[in-house]
Amino acid sequence: METRRIYYRPIPLNTGGRWPLAGGPVGFSQLERLERGRAPEICDRVPADILETLTAARPPMMGMSFDRPRLMGIVNATPDSFSDGGSYDPIRQGDALIAAGADILDIGGESTRPGAQEIPVEDEIARIAPAIRELSSRIPISVDTRKSGVAAAALGAGASMVNDVSGFDFDPALASVISESGCPVCLMHAQGQPETMQDNPRYDDVLLDVYDALDARLARAEAAGIKRSRIFVDPGIGFGKTQDHNLALLRRISLFHGLGSPILLGLSRKRFIGVIGGAERPADRMPGTLALTLAAIAQGVQIHRVHDVAEIAQGLRLWQAVGQNTEA
Repeated sequence: METRRIYYRPIPLNTGGRWPLAGGPVGFSQLERLERGRAPEICDRVPADILETLTAARPPMMGMSFDRPRLMGIVNATPDSFSDGGSYDPIRQGDALIAAGADILDIGGESTRPGAQEIPVEDEIARIAPAIRELSSRIPISVDTRKSGVAAAALGAGASMVNDVSGFDFDPALASVISESGCPVCLMHAQGQPETMQDNPRYDDVLLDVYDALDARLARAEAAGIKRSRIFVDPGIGFGKTQDHNLALLRRISLFHGLGSPILLGLSRKRFIGVIGGAERPADRMPGTLALTLAAIAQGVQIHRVHDVAEIAQGLRLWQAVGQNTEA
């Protein structure tokens, strides 16, 4: 008889809490017990090993601790990004994001927007290498790529991390590049390839399906020699997901702390923000991005991949100031 998997989602609190969530500033005292085919149940007891995973502080990476939210500034060295492709010089943009308060930059040379086509490895390297060489002396650099050849070149140019939107599905050889280099990696969930990923995506239970898929990716990475302490996970908002799928993931994103890795969230300026918020142009979706970013921070999400670093940083400072509950 098949044993059904049980999942535990910590329910974050605005203040206080019996336990710290992933060793960070958010606490929790109760959990949702989730099981396929059954309604969620609230509980305040959880197996000891699961509680340890949910509460343990995540080890620092690239000089960043995760006792506070971190901002990853997006640098698109592409002519066809959905949001800002070809609209700026990548090095100047990187410097502007550093000045605005970014903790790390994510530099990419191939668009993975819905419908995007793959480009040759040589072209992708040519787009990103100059910016990585110039900016890596000033701030940690993540390279946004699915390809082992591009990742190796980027690491050679000074990048400190690889952000793979395919979670090693696109190029299995990328796992060995990461393992040999010892660098951190972000494994994202995506259903399908960019060319077709928004063609009627379906799930049995999107929250649990994505959790299981990321769990499998983590196991595959560990089998390749990559330590879990060097891995970020990303549920992949907008990658093979409908608006309802995106919202379901965001409502219960604290579930992913159960994987034991820091959570990286990339939702900046996504189309569903514009649909719900009434902002057709991607550049007008900063307020919606800020709202969802703060909601995710309230669920303990550690690192946020955003275009508008200055505005998100300002909103975060005000949100934190109000939440300090200190008396004048």
